[in-house]
Amino acid sequence: MFTKNLRTSSLFIWLTAFFLLAGCDLVKVKDRQQIAAEKIKPIARVNDHYLYPADLAGIIPSGASPEDSANLARSYINNWIEKQLLIDEALAKIDFDEAEIQRKILNYRYSLIAYEYKSFYVRQNLNTEVSDEEIKAYYEANLDNFPLKQNIIRGRFIRLPKEAPGQDIVKRLIFTTRPEKLEKLRTYCFSNALSYILEDSVWLNFDEIIQNTPLAEVSNKVNFLRRTRYSETEDDTSKYYLMIREYKITDDIAPLEVVRDQIVDIIINKRKVALARQLEKEVYDKARQNNAFEIYQ
Repeated sequence: MFTKNLRTSSLFIWLTAFFLLAGCDLVKVKDRQQIAAEKIKPIARVNDHYLYPADLAGIIPSGASPEDSANLARSYINNWIEKQLLIDEALAKIDFDEAEIQRKILNYRYSLIAYEYKSFYVRQNLNTEVSDEEIKAYYEANLDNFPLKQNIIRGRFIRLPKEAPGQDIVKRLIFTTRPEKLEKLRTYCFSNALSYILEDSVWLNFDEIIQNTPLAEVSNKVNFLRRTRYSETEDDTSKYYLMIREYKITDDIAPLEVVRDQIVDIIINKRKVALARQLEKEVYDKARQNNAFEIYQ
């Protein structure tokens, strides 16, 4: 089999030498007549199809090591062999409509060129700045598109070693809204807590917060959230303090803060689509004005 032969060490040595001599920059594509004139030896053969070094142009990134270059080239060669064998097998078994194949190839080529040009145009003209007003307007107009996929809370969570001193301060200050008292609680947690979350204005995944705590064993978390504002639990090594300021459960409408980044992506993607359509219209209108096309009866 050709695949097995191409995996021999002799091919690896040949490829390594080729990329070293070429300075890892592959030779430019040449036409078949020039290749034949220079008597360049092929790299591989499938029936009467040949693969030449020039056919590998562009597949090796600049700066690749000789070993990486050889590995990439070997992978390309093996893929070429597999595809060419399949093509030959298909041509032997099926009577293809060659004209239809050529039409599809041409259409695919046009699609690739058009896609590349649209991508270039979008990159040159896309505005990625999205205002708070735009985000809010899109959110309010599409509330049903943003159901929550998990329970979330805004609150505080503190995990302390069971032997941590002065734990009464947690019970006294975990609900505080006064900055100076919150800073006092923060100082205590910094010195004693194993982990803590004190920023109660941020929405957090409830399951992630209680993971590896006794609360993870709660059977009905929705009921727990509905009836709980403060909880103390413990295990063999730690004590856990949880304060819930606000909660939302699965399938509720997600708060704007939670889906903000998602909305930004949606708005920018809509702008990309609009720019692509704008380009199509501009090209068409310009061509029509310049009489660049006609439809004959």
